[in-house]
Amino acid sequence: MTSTTLASDSGVALVRRPNRVRLLWLLVVLVLLVVLSGISLAVGSRDVSWDDLIAGLAGGTENLSQAAVVKRIPRTVLALVVGAALGLSGAVMQGVTRNPLADPSILGVSMGASLAVVAGIAWFGLSSASGYIWTAILGAALAAVFVYAIGSLGTGGATPLKLALAGAATSVALVSFMTAIALPRGDISAIIRSWQIGGVGGASFDTILQVAPFLVVGAIVCLLSARSLNSLALGDDLAASLGERVAIVRAFAAFGAVLLCGAAVAVAGPIAFLGLIVTHMCRLLVGVDQRWLLPFSALTGAALLVVADIVGRIVARPSEIDVGIITALIGAPVFIAIVRRQKVRAL
Repeated sequence: MTSTTLASDSGVALVRRPNRVRLLWLLVVLVLLVVLSGISLAVGSRDVSWDDLIAGLAGGTENLSQAAVVKRIPRTVLALVVGAALGLSGAVMQGVTRNPLADPSILGVSMGASLAVVAGIAWFGLSSASGYIWTAILGAALAAVFVYAIGSLGTGGATPLKLALAGAATSVALVSFMTAIALPRGDISAIIRSWQIGGVGGASFDTILQVAPFLVVGAIVCLLSARSLNSLALGDDLAASLGERVAIVRAFAAFGAVLLCGAAVAVAGPIAFLGLIVTHMCRLLVGVDQRWLLPFSALTGAALLVVADIVGRIVARPSEIDVGIITALIGAPVFIAIVRRQKVRAL
């Protein structure tokens, strides 16, 4: 089948790609992930040679370069899994809401998770990774429900523009609450500020293992929703006529997205715009079929976050810039461009 352009009920041009093109891009992304992972292990305040890189991967710590590689392994793994989680979460949120601006950070879900963790640290002495994870997931879920409820008020229901505005307003309010909680607590304000920026510098395999079950369950739920999200893209009425239980499909897919977002925020802090960037990029590469778009968004999200981590280490040597700052610098212009290019129409 050759590439064809179809129009949805909302009037948005949707592009389908032949499978050979998708498989080619899959190979490209997988090779890119391997290359970027190698660069992530080799580049930093101390660059390492090929021999030291191989020795470090084998667990060697005979010199500082090999020790640096060993230290960077969990950091690189965390960047991969968090990037994949946020990329997949953003793609699912766009599919659930049919909103081209949907992203965990834009819809306030990331900030909801962040506020819950900050409140837990300040008021309940939260300190364990498992506590962070459960608290962040609860906060993300509450924020998602709140934003969707606010965006559904008035005529027209939950339109893309109303959801984006509700999410932006909610995010600002939640950031203010976090600041109000942190400022009087000088003993923890430094920890909270550092975590709020979003980064993968403090990665450890213990933390990764604790968050892995949540990420796996969230990813499975999202991927299982792909076929139903394809039906939702046709509109609620047509999806219902095809046998989809629209409310259940939305709730199931949203649960997976919230689970991924909450778990990612718990271990890496709020990282903005990543889901927005990779979903639009992948839609251009592999089309709109969610069965392809979702896994590609996960892989591309992983690659983009590793790139952001590498850039943050290079531009500020011997110090570094957290990935949350890098993704914000990349994502803000992309967000503005998307808004200017179209009238925030539904997907």
